[in-house]
Amino acid sequence: MKIAVLLTCYNRKSKTISCLSSFYNCEYPIGYSFDIYLVDDGSTDGTLKAVIEKFPNVKIIIGSGSLFWAGGMRLAWQDATTKCYDAYLLLNDDVKLVENFFENIIYTHKYCLDNFNKGGIYVSSTVNENSGVITYGGSLIKNGIFRNTIQLITPADKPINCKVANANILFVCANVVNKIGIFDEKFIHGIADYDYTLTAYENDLPLLICPGIGGNCDNDHSSKYWLSTDSTIKERIDFLYNPKGLAYNEYMYYIRKHFPFSLPYVFLTLWSKTLFPIIWEKFKKLS
Repeated sequence: MKIAVLLTCYNRKSKTISCLSSFYNCEYPIGYSFDIYLVDDGSTDGTLKAVIEKFPNVKIIIGSGSLFWAGGMRLAWQDATTKCYDAYLLLNDDVKLVENFFENIIYTHKYCLDNFNKGGIYVSSTVNENSGVITYGGSLIKNGIFRNTIQLITPADKPINCKVANANILFVCANVVNKIGIFDEKFIHGIADYDYTLTAYENDLPLLICPGIGGNCDNDHSSKYWLSTDSTIKERIDFLYNPKGLAYNEYMYYIRKHFPFSLPYVFLTLWSKTLFPIIWEKFKKLS
């Protein structure tokens, strides 16, 4: 198989170098080749220079400086699709891969072909290096009356079906891209991976969790789901629309696309968090 490896980075030199180093230190069987595409979205911390010096074979794409994560990954993916690849490996640049991660992806791919007669999407789970707690991977969606909740699945010794997945370590076969394309342009930063994998699931494409653990990665998503009453109304509205905040436009698009019946609840929830954060502060204390 010929595989395109896709990453994007911005001012995380040590993490980006660590991720690439871990990739090159992994075990790969004969018959697999890799081209690495890295979007540098205007880093000022020397990331670009360090990558060029340490990994001269990496294809570097210079971003506009305002791509965020989804935009950077999409640009790398667009560039890679101009060539012929059998699959695409999406990596978050703060992942440190374990040496045998690709072995489990190959196993999952063979399992997928045997059981579904076509390639799919395979997510490799990550853990916090110190605690061993799963941080990213494949999840189930539990449907409630008004809202849906996401539950991470613990990987087993065989591939497991899931409904939605993170793209920290995500293997996408070419037939998936041929059917549903790449990341939706509506997404700026987050949610793009959830949207993509859920779209694949809805199009009857296999979505599987690989056995074992693929790498170490801390959960760096903000624990803030709203700003407190100490903030001004302007700050809270800015946070509501910020791609790294509540990402209102992107999230509403995602809900409208996949969970239209939950749209009124999500609309009220996001605006309530913004206009009346004291309610959510009290709810958090009670829970």
